[in-house]
This record gives sequence, structure tokens and C-alpha cells, in this order.
Amino acid sequence: MSSVSGSILAVCSCTVLPIFAGIWKRGAGLGPAIAFLYSGPAVNILAIVLTARILGLPLGIARAIGAVLFSILIGLLMHFFFIREEQEKVQAALHLPAADVDKPLWVNVVFFGTMIGLLISATWGKPSDPEGFWNIVYTIKWWLTEAFSAALGVEFIAWFRVKAIKVVIASGIMAALAFIFPHEPLIAFSTGIVAVTVLMTTTRGEAEEWFLSTWGFTKQITHLLIGGILAAGLLVGQPGTEGIIPSRWVSAVVGGNSLAANFVSAVVGAFMYFATLREVPILQGLIGSAMGGGPALALLLAGPALSLPNMLVIRSVMGTRKTVVFVTLVVIMSPTSGMIFGHYFP
Repeated sequence: MSSVSGSILAVCSCTVLPIFAGIWKRGAGLGPAIAFLYSGPAVNILAIVLTARILGLPLGIARAIGAVLFSILIGLLMHFFFIREEQEKVQAALHLPAADVDKPLWVNVVFFGTMIGLLISATWGKPSDPEGFWNIVYTIKWWLTEAFSAALGVEFIAWFRVKAIKVVIASGIMAALAFIFPHEPLIAFSTGIVAVTVLMTTTRGEAEEWFLSTWGFTKQITHLLIGGILAAGLLVGQPGTEGIIPSRWVSAVVGGNSLAANFVSAVVGAFMYFATLREVPILQGLIGSAMGGGPALALLLAGPALSLPNMLVIRSVMGTRKTVVFVTLVVIMSPTSGMIFGHYFP
């Protein structure tokens, strides 16, 4: 379940970290937690489809199968390597009191559905086609955002014990700003973000715990992400720019299907930061520079799931030993799969 659950998420190696940290601290086993950590960015269905369409069907299929199998195998190996700690964790959990569940499942489903709807509507981009259904959605995106915001306010009152007067005041301020600045909807939307923060921090109970947990993850992750992304950009740059390591060096090294080419491709991919779906155009350029099919797959299996900022944060969550073993497994297994794939699809 952990290995395929990431297929519905469009996340990168950094975006998946708060979710991984959450399920790990909530009691998930090391194996399933690691399987999700790897599969979240690697089994992204959007990335799989884009890989197949841009880089070829064999590479797309190999990426999908390899990522699922990798996540399961790496999860099992991590559980095996640290089985004593896992057994101690299970024994400790047996003595903990059962968690109180004060909300039925349908409430959580509706609440998360509202937040997802709010996220999608607020970030809906302008389509290239000026006509059609998607353009109609774009023209009413802020009306949809307001509708989801109103639903979220009602849910705060009904399910999170936020006082109605606070929600009414916050809504009134947002409505006033939307009226004063009708062509700058981001002003009202940004005010709404601040208002939600105030509502959660001034309400005791689950709302406050939600904010404190979010703030805890922010303090734990943000500085590592920023430092890691800066280091990755300095070393390898990004498409259209050069880092300390010139891209022509990488292209020269990862040609063919040798063990060295596959290994270098996996190592470079493991340390480089790929935004969601960004690995496909990067690989398109490298393949155009004579990169082999095997190294291409090795980079696809190691790159999206790992990055330097990702490693730094993982270490802060589960320790140095587990992080080193996890990264080593990925870096070893990716070139192996690449060599097998490159033999049949050079």
C-alpha cells in the first residue's frame, strides 16, 4: 500500500518529507514509511506518463515497474537491517493507550477534500487555449476559491471549535479587501492565509495542535531545504545554467551503458534536486547529448526520490545510520537496474 500510494501525489523529494515525517512519528513501521518516502516522488503517475510520452514507452514502463519494486524491496531491507529497533518500537506501542478518535472518517474526507479544492482552485493556471472548458474554469477560479474558503470557515466552526465571531470577522476583512482590490485577488487570499493562522493559534485544542505540528515541521525542515537546494544549485546548476560541475562533463561520463556510466548517473541524480516533473526535460537534453538508456533509467530511479536537501532532512528525522543505509540502497540498486535496461534498450 505504501509503494503505490505515492502514485496519486505530484510531489518532489522535498515535498514528500513532511508527510513522511508525519507517518513515521505517528507510528508507521520503518519499512512502509521508507517505501512511501521513495515511492512518493518516484511513482508519480504524472511523471510516469510524461516519461513515456517524451522519452519513450520502454523507459516509462521501466520507470514505473522499477520504482514500485524498488520501494517494496528497499522498505523490506530497511526493516530487516533495523529489525531489533522495529521490534522494540512495536513492544512500546503495545503499552500505549489507544488513541482517541473524535471525528468520523467522512468528516476527515470532507475536510481534506475542501483543502485540496482550495489549493487547486487558487493555483489554477491560465490554459494556452483561450476557449474550452479549462478556460471557463480559469475565469471562475477565484469564485471557486471563495466557495471553498467559505466551506473551510464553516468546518472550522463545526469541527474545530473555532468561535463563529472570529470566522465572521476574518471573512469580513477578506471580503472587504476583495471589494477594494477587485483586480488583485492575491491580496485577499494572502490575508486569508494569515487569518487561518490566527484562528488556529487562538483556539485551544486540535486547531492549535495542528498549527504547532506544522510549525514544528517548518522549523525542522526549512533551513535544511534552503541550504541543500543552494548547494545542489551551486554544484550542478539547473536547465539553461551551469554549476561548478559543467553539464558537458556529465554528458561525457554517462554515455553508453557501462557500470561507471550508470553509477555516476545514479550518484549525480541522488544529489541533484529535481522539481516535480523537471527530471523529464533534463533527461531529454542529456539523451540528446548521447546519454545511454541505462544511465537514463538509473537517474530516473535515483534522482526524483533523493536530493541533497532531502538527505539532510531525513537524517534529522530518523538519524544518520538509517539515512546512510537508505541512500546506499538507492544508489546501488539504480545502476544495477540501469545496466539491465540498457542491455535490452541501449
